[in-house]
Amino acid sequence: MAFKAFTQTNVYEKQAAAKEKDKSSIHCLECYDRNVYIGTKDATVQHLILSTSTNGDLSQNKTREGRARKLGSSNPVVQLRAVPLFNHLLVLWDRSVAALNMFSLEPVPTLKKIQHVSLLEVCHSSLTAQSAGVEMATSSSRRKVIRIHVVGVDRWEVVKEIPLFQDPVALAVDGATLCVATSDKYLLCDIKTGSSEELFPHNHSRQSVIVTSVGRGEFLLNGPESLGMFVMKTGICQRPPLQWPQEVLAAGVCFPYILTLQPQVLSVYSMLDQQHKQTVSLSGAKGLLSTPDGVLVFTQRDIFRLRPVPLEEQIQTLVEHERVEEALILLDGLESRRSLDSYKELQKAITRLAGFVHFYREGFSEAGDLFIKGELDPREIIRLYPNMESCVSEDFQSQLNQMNKSRDLQVLWREDRNTFHHYLAFLGDFLRAVRVMEQGMKCSKEVDSALLRLYTEQTDSENLQQFVAFPNACSLDDCVPVLEQHGRFFALGSLYQTHGKQIDAIKTWVKIADGFHKDSCCSDVYGHIVWTLSTMKDRDVVWTFANWTLHRDQEKGVQIFTKRPPDDHFMTQDVIDFLEKYPLALLLYLEFLVYDLNSEEERHHSRLALAYVTQTLKEETKSNLKEATRGKLQQLLWDSQFYDISTVYERVKPTTLHIEKAILLGRTGEHSQSLQVLVHQWRDLQAAEAYCCKAAQGQDTQFRKALLLTLLKIYLSSEDLTSAAVDLLNNNPQIFDAEKVIHLLPESWSVQLASQFLIGSLRETFHQRQMRRLHQALAQVELLRHKVIWMQASKTKVRVDKKQVCKVCQRDLAEPQFACNLHGELTHTSCAEYSAS
Repeated sequence: MAFKAFTQTNVYEKQAAAKEKDKSSIHCLECYDRNVYIGTKDATVQHLILSTSTNGDLSQNKTREGRARKLGSSNPVVQLRAVPLFNHLLVLWDRSVAALNMFSLEPVPTLKKIQHVSLLEVCHSSLTAQSAGVEMATSSSRRKVIRIHVVGVDRWEVVKEIPLFQDPVALAVDGATLCVATSDKYLLCDIKTGSSEELFPHNHSRQSVIVTSVGRGEFLLNGPESLGMFVMKTGICQRPPLQWPQEVLAAGVCFPYILTLQPQVLSVYSMLDQQHKQTVSLSGAKGLLSTPDGVLVFTQRDIFRLRPVPLEEQIQTLVEHERVEEALILLDGLESRRSLDSYKELQKAITRLAGFVHFYREGFSEAGDLFIKGELDPREIIRLYPNMESCVSEDFQSQLNQMNKSRDLQVLWREDRNTFHHYLAFLGDFLRAVRVMEQGMKCSKEVDSALLRLYTEQTDSENLQQFVAFPNACSLDDCVPVLEQHGRFFALGSLYQTHGKQIDAIKTWVKIADGFHKDSCCSDVYGHIVWTLSTMKDRDVVWTFANWTLHRDQEKGVQIFTKRPPDDHFMTQDVIDFLEKYPLALLLYLEFLVYDLNSEEERHHSRLALAYVTQTLKEETKSNLKEATRGKLQQLLWDSQFYDISTVYERVKPTTLHIEKAILLGRTGEHSQSLQVLVHQWRDLQAAEAYCCKAAQGQDTQFRKALLLTLLKIYLSSEDLTSAAVDLLNNNPQIFDAEKVIHLLPESWSVQLASQFLIGSLRETFHQRQMRRLHQALAQVELLRHKVIWMQASKTKVRVDKKQVCKVCQRDLAEPQFACNLHGELTHTSCAEYSAS
């Protein structure tokens, strides 16, 4: 069906004898409400009453003839204008204006005819109940002047004259502005000031000149080059002109359309985009009259009514014909002429329809914008896709009329998968966009379920996992089977988790880790389980899967206890008791307590030390692991102040951990025994010397000397360790006292054997003596400097006035004792220390 802005109805056909047809033909019309007035060529005014049927249509058989009045024997009625405020019908006939009663057509006796009038117009903006009179503009047939009359109930009078340079041939009035056409130009006249402004010239004949009020201070003129020009009362054009035919007899306005009349057709143009919209065949048309609800067109005998099709139907028809841009332009043009709520609802409905047109043209970007602007319910889109119907609840009722779709998605799904994938991509983009908007939140369950199905079927693992890992409103009844069917078990676990089903989530992941389910989307499912348990608030769930986690990997599994948030740690003793059967995990947990939580409890430090001993002995065959664990044990024994030394020593004593024995003996003060163990049992002389350095850390020099001297005695007590004793002396000449060492050396040693140590020791002794002398000399110089300052100060005279005040406290110096600093400032003796500081 072609687009129609107006529907045509024949409302009246004038009957006349054959010989009177030409004389009684219709010459002009006027209309108010259901009252239509005909002015004929034979000076007759006929009143017609239009009746409205129940469905709103007007037809000829319901038009009733009222009274008729014969004005004279000849000359046509030129113009008719109704003034319903006073029930006047103004008639321009025989170059005079007369007033008739609108219903009886009797002359109004108090209103005498206005003579010598060629044109007549009434200002419709003054037709209100509050007006005391109505303004009327007439053009004089004798003078180049336009008169402004005020029409009342029983009188009319001229209130202003506007002179012109040429006779007017057409005029229109809107408010306080007159638009006048002369024989070669158009003018604008201000009724209040009488001023005029020339618009533009024209070359039309008198019959082709058109001046029509569009309303709201705007006029339509028949301009040059067959252009319909829109001119505001300010003299400017705010709309592009219309390109219309040359033989235009008349033009009328029915917003948002302009109707132009030609001898055989009536053309409809849009004021919004200046495009031709409709053509109506009307043979023999003579003129037209704009009315509030359409246009009346007359021939010599017939009157036709053109009613506008409801704008909603017009816009919908344009959309259905895929004339989307025209529909949106028409919609935007109505904004200022409809109530806000009505316009918004209409705008949403039409915008949605326009979106579907772009959707089926594969204009996805435009379609998405229009769907969002029109607040389309996302379920309207979801339900169009194959396999997506289950995501929409059965009680959903579509609010859209079925459209003649240019593409069927069901067919595309079967025959053109490449194009169908483009539609799927649009669905994903659209649902992601509306998911956070109000229109998506109203049906979040359907939106999220559709997105999950879309990601799953498109094998979009990244988006799927990101989607299910965050809060969503998916229906588990719909989505769980979809994920299971496509083998997306890791995502299924995440979906369970976001819906609060923690046990179901971890059970699903455990089956993947144990090989019951195959899902390559996550390379470290076990690690994810550990991380999930370590962050989980529900401790019952953690305990439920703790055995499985630690049985699989103690080192990583213990993180369910050690990687928890700082404010969510388990009871320490409960964890230790649980980990008794997992020694490596217990060791790691004790490390966590001691080093991360800085526990100072003796039981934790002692158990960690014992765990290190057990682990070290267990790793005898694995040298690398053994050394790492043993290093941690030794570090703990040296640094910790909280373990029970005797308990640990009893555990280490029967083992080959001699270094550890030495450390523990040293912690009890038995350094001689420690060194005996290292030298004779462990047989590691470097370890013995390292022990002396480590044990002396934080102690004074004498303590280190005593340790090394003890070690030297142990070396000297065995002939096999002579070379070790020599090396110890030679490497530490600054530590040993030469006099004491000489008394310890065996008589069998030669001077040459100890010469290197003796030389080094003497040099160190000499160096220390020289340093002491230097320090003494510097101290004497400093003392001398202070004596000089004292002598200079003692020879200085100090003047004390009666009102002398202390420099520090600002009080009077009332006592005989006072102090004077190097700058000559006087203070109390008690304030002198503050002054010095």
